[in-house]
Amino acid sequence: MQRIRLRYTKRGRLRFTSHRDFQRAFERALRRAEVPMAYSAGFTPHPKVSYANAAPTGTGSEAEYLEIALTEARDPEQLRLLLDESLPAGLDVVEAVEARTSGLADRLTASVWELRLDAVDPADAERAVAAFDAAETVEVQRRTKNGVRTFDARSAVVSLESAATTDDVPADRPTDRPCAILRLVVRHVTPAVRPDDVLSGLRAVADLAPPVPAAVTRLAQGLFDEETGAVTDPLAPDREAATPEPHPAPAAAAAKAPA
Repeated sequence: MQRIRLRYTKRGRLRFTSHRDFQRAFERALRRAEVPMAYSAGFTPHPKVSYANAAPTGTGSEAEYLEIALTEARDPEQLRLLLDESLPAGLDVVEAVEARTSGLADRLTASVWELRLDAVDPADAERAVAAFDAAETVEVQRRTKNGVRTFDARSAVVSLESAATTDDVPADRPTDRPCAILRLVVRHVTPAVRPDDVLSGLRAVADLAPPVPAAVTRLAQGLFDEETGAVTDPLAPDREAATPEPHPAPAAAAAKAPA
């Protein structure tokens, strides 16, 4: 059995698809691409697909991951192209590697998010970020199926900063209003702290309330490096394991044999 790990995106209007919507679309793509999938045993066998830490509905993402199990070996890049062609535009398969290490889900310990706040003055956003960073705890509430839950949104946030705006304004965003952009690095903890929880925290500590919903995009997710503060590529260990090590040149003889 061969295992392939994929990175895919949710862009544009497809960010509003739920995880279940994506699962259905992806399984249709597997059938269209005639991927030799391995199936589970039992009365209702299903393709062996492992999804890892899917982004919330309504958020875009450049870094979603999953793993599939095949009954026949396939070239990862050719498989990526076939699947990408079989998915709607916006759900794009951008990387594929053969799984040569274990624990992909264990390497997804943090995410980098971008929050685009239309009609928010960047100076107001900077003041709110400073108040959030200075707080020891920021309690927020979230409604769950078991009722309203209160938790600290500050402890999971590694960094929060105001980023410079760019001229690349999405087509569905107004251009005649001020705009603030925030960059957020958050650890994956329990309960999960989501970008909307951080926005609730900014409202609690600095009364920052964007008049329109924030456009949220996950830029990266992976293992958090404590030394550098960076979120590393979770597929890098598989690529490195697939690279053959160079064979050392034979050492020169230390001395000539006697005549």
